[in-house]
Amino acid sequence: MKKFFMVLAALAVMVISANIASAQDEQAAPEAAATEQVEATEVNPFDVKSEVPLHQALKTKFIEGGAGFMSLIIICLIIGLALAIERILYLTFSKTNAKALVEKVEDAFKKGGVEAAKDVCRDTRGPVARMYYDALMHYDEGVDVVEKHLINAGNVEQSRLENGLSWISLFIAIAPSLGFLGTVIGMIQAFDAIQAAGDISPNVVAGGMKVALITTVGGLIVAMILQVFYNYILAKIESINIDMEESSIDLVDILAKNK
Repeated sequence: MKKFFMVLAALAVMVISANIASAQDEQAAPEAAATEQVEATEVNPFDVKSEVPLHQALKTKFIEGGAGFMSLIIICLIIGLALAIERILYLTFSKTNAKALVEKVEDAFKKGGVEAAKDVCRDTRGPVARMYYDALMHYDEGVDVVEKHLINAGNVEQSRLENGLSWISLFIAIAPSLGFLGTVIGMIQAFDAIQAAGDISPNVVAGGMKVALITTVGGLIVAMILQVFYNYILAKIESINIDMEESSIDLVDILAKNK
């Protein structure tokens, strides 16, 4: 599933790159005409009353912020979202009714012994069922050994649940860093323009300052979006961990009663 989402992310990056190239081609018109068009259509992308479509205004701001840095920020967003969606789907499918599984295992254990209980676990998806199956494989070795295997299996399942989170946190950190890097470069460009013109008029420094501000805003927005998904994933992992811990206690109690 992760490979599937990475392929989707790669396709999305290609589409974004094509849009960037087309947007740059559209802006390659004669300089005077382009200047008149920009002056006539200069809008705030957050102004809902603007006659210019929102996606067109955002594309314009994207190009103004510098296609290089903004492309890297968008790539961070696409890959981060692909990883986040993959984790959300994995955790959603991993979430099961743990209490119902405990009741099925207990009922199967009473009717058919440990083999029937293992069959129930084998036919059930989710980390709790895998923990149960691994622990019941060592049923003949005693409850203490079963409990140790429950702990070990729980650690393995915990690692599976958290797989890929380090990459999401990496993109959360990289996106604003790229924005701040664009800010620094924009400021350098502004000071270079001041030095070349020998003047500190607003028209001289406006270009560099615009690049600086747009890249910073872009990086921060991407980081905030990914942070929301990251915290949501952590909440789902915590919920599954609670189910695993409670279910482990229930299984030990069942084995102790039927020993």
